[in-house]
Amino acid sequence: MIRKMRFSSQFSSRPIENIEQLLTCSGLTTTLAFHSSPTQHSKAQRSENPSPSIRSIGSPSRIQKLIASQSDPLLAKQIFDLASLQPSFRHSYSAFHTLICKLGRSRYFSQMENLLSRLKSLSYTVSPTLFSDVIRIYGDAKMPDKAIKTFYLMLQFDCKPLPKHLNRLLQVLISERDYLSPAFDIFRLSHKYGIAPNTKSYNIMMRAFCLNGQLSIAYKLFNQMFKRDVVPDVESYRILMQALCRKSQVNGAIDLLEDMLNKGFVPDTLSYTTLLNSLCRKKKLKEAYKLLCRMRVRGCNPDIVHYNTIILGFCREGRALDACKVIEDMPSNGCLPNLVSYRILISGLCDQGMLGEGQKYVKEMLFKGFSPHFSVFHSFIKGICNVGKIEEACGFLMDMLKHGEAPHVDTWVTVIPRICEVDLMTLEGVLKEIFKIEIKRDTKIVDAGIGLEQYVIKQIQAKRNL
Repeated sequence: MIRKMRFSSQFSSRPIENIEQLLTCSGLTTTLAFHSSPTQHSKAQRSENPSPSIRSIGSPSRIQKLIASQSDPLLAKQIFDLASLQPSFRHSYSAFHTLICKLGRSRYFSQMENLLSRLKSLSYTVSPTLFSDVIRIYGDAKMPDKAIKTFYLMLQFDCKPLPKHLNRLLQVLISERDYLSPAFDIFRLSHKYGIAPNTKSYNIMMRAFCLNGQLSIAYKLFNQMFKRDVVPDVESYRILMQALCRKSQVNGAIDLLEDMLNKGFVPDTLSYTTLLNSLCRKKKLKEAYKLLCRMRVRGCNPDIVHYNTIILGFCREGRALDACKVIEDMPSNGCLPNLVSYRILISGLCDQGMLGEGQKYVKEMLFKGFSPHFSVFHSFIKGICNVGKIEEACGFLMDMLKHGEAPHVDTWVTVIPRICEVDLMTLEGVLKEIFKIEIKRDTKIVDAGIGLEQYVIKQIQAKRNL
């Protein structure tokens, strides 16, 4: 007898008090014979008063469907056990597989392992997919030792592991800090288990060693691929290129790119992004721009991320005018600037005091319908204030308010003290414009709160007292 529960499948909407009632509601007691045993079926038909103990609970396939329909793994297990008690009943392999996964995902590991043992003792033919699922379950539960044990259990079932099962195990192990060495041991000895590591296997191990700072071992694995007739892919090259760039060895990464191209591979966009970022950080902007231009020739069209990387690189090095040339060339190359492109460029221009150029691109951005990030306005207004053009800053701030844009608190903190130092009437005009704007949830002036209000009042009073 189990606790009262409501069976939520299509079989019944009434409270279920025990397994017998559940099976009755599901229509599995309507026949008197066991579908898994024809001999028993004929005996049951000859019996005039069949006893309840030999009444059928349905075919193995129907039991499997009933188990699969349960959201509660313990209820599914009870259905499984009840069916197992019936004479001559043999569960389908699918029922075992379904229940093992249900129990494992709910962290009922001991019951899951008992079912695996029963599969072996009952001589079922087991598919490798079952072990792959169990390895994944142990991986999700951060139990790498159990995952390793499951891998070796496959061999006891005379179930030959495939490269994808090896890869699943390797991914589980390398995700744990102290299991890189055991993962490498299994990888090296995999041929003893009849497994030939594939490109993905090598990529998993190469990435793990690169992230662990052991680039030399990753390189050895990369070279080993060619000796063992395993063809590397774009990801193989990218893993090494990213590792070299992290170590600031961008020239080595460029050499890998050339080797990749010479072997007929077409680098993906992420490979180029990695190289462009690294070149810009090393201040090799000329080489970065050349690489950007070569991408289209090499079969990979530059996207907005690549262009923004170059624009940012030029602006960081105080070469905003070169960044302007890049952004002007973008449309002819099939890529339009986005909000990030304009934000980076305008900030770069303002930092270099080229406010006229900055204002030009602000107007262009607004004309194209972009809703500028507050940092764009902040950079421009700050630049104007730094050269003492308070009237222009106020005019630009009013334009910003007319467009419905809410200045950030840092913008107010930049502008208001300058206004107070110059002209009280200007300050009052700006405040009137501010109060015309509906205060919304995202209006950043609210962030200034009482402190900004008190500051303004004090400044006005100080001016009047003079």
